[in-house]
Amino acid sequence: KILNVMKARQDKMLSHDEIRAMVTAIGTGIGTEDFDIGKLRYHKIIIMTDADVDGSHIRTLLLTFFFRQMQELITRGHIYVAQPPLYRIRKGKKDYYIKDEKEFLREILRRATENLAVETAPEEGGSPQRLEGAELRNFLVALDEYRHMFERMERRLRDRRAVAVIADPALNLDRKGDFGVQQNLEAVRERLTAAGLPAELRCDEEHSSWAAVFRDATQAERVIGVELVSLPEYRRLRALARQIAPYSRPPFQVIKDSSRHTLPGWEQLLDYVKSEGMRDAQVQRYKGLGEMNAEQLWETTMDPEKRTLLQVRLEDAVEAEEIFSTLMGEDVEARRRFIEENALDVRNLDV
Repeated sequence: KILNVMKARQDKMLSHDEIRAMVTAIGTGIGTEDFDIGKLRYHKIIIMTDADVDGSHIRTLLLTFFFRQMQELITRGHIYVAQPPLYRIRKGKKDYYIKDEKEFLREILRRATENLAVETAPEEGGSPQRLEGAELRNFLVALDEYRHMFERMERRLRDRRAVAVIADPALNLDRKGDFGVQQNLEAVRERLTAAGLPAELRCDEEHSSWAAVFRDATQAERVIGVELVSLPEYRRLRALARQIAPYSRPPFQVIKDSSRHTLPGWEQLLDYVKSEGMRDAQVQRYKGLGEMNAEQLWETTMDPEKRTLLQVRLEDAVEAEEIFSTLMGEDVEARRRFIEENALDVRNLDV
């Protein structure tokens, strides 16, 4: 890891071997007085780090260096981030490299649904609905994203039962105006209480709205009120709930060849199909570039004909300056406040 240049004096920075090697290789010099774009020795400068938390930290330190000392390289489009694959799937003697979680999910579901169908429970007075092929894959992709949004909302409300209530598309909870109607929140209160979470109805005079309030396992108050509408994960959860509602009728019958398996809920269905997609295949998740041999690294990450690069762009210099100063600077209080405000949105945490 290189030095955090937001905190280092220039003499200390240039005494650091890795930074000095970069400055020499790039050739432009650094800072406002010594930087000369005419001396640039490479058109593409590519950051290539491991796909783990340490790799993310190193990439952030390098971006901090370029932003603070060679910002013109960013504005002129010379800085790139390599995209090494996250997964390798081997079936037989053939390898498939997968760049991210979304592509991995699509590939696993494609494999699983080649010879698999799902029947939902019948509607009242109706018949079961059969899903297969692209229709089934779209349903399963939506279920997977729904699970992620469900888990993110669970971090806020601290109880799965409460999230299940607010995810019900039958409730009117999509717009701010919906929270101004008392009967809409009364329905939430009744559903929470029925689920084993005794709740009360409160008037929010400041926002001219109503809220349902319950206590989590630690006896802390949790509020289902108008502020939820401003959360992207809440809006996405509601949208996905409406998308999957026509097919989300458990128990599900999974039909493969001549066999049938009964699964009680959507989570079990998703897990079952994923495991089917990985059957008879070896799945490796890469955390470090060192886990690949030289041929694999060339084929997936370095070959100009096949590699994927992300160009680093500076779209809002003021906002970028604020973020770098907050996260990499010396103001500990500002960094603590940022962490507190954004802690619930963390996707990958290394503890």
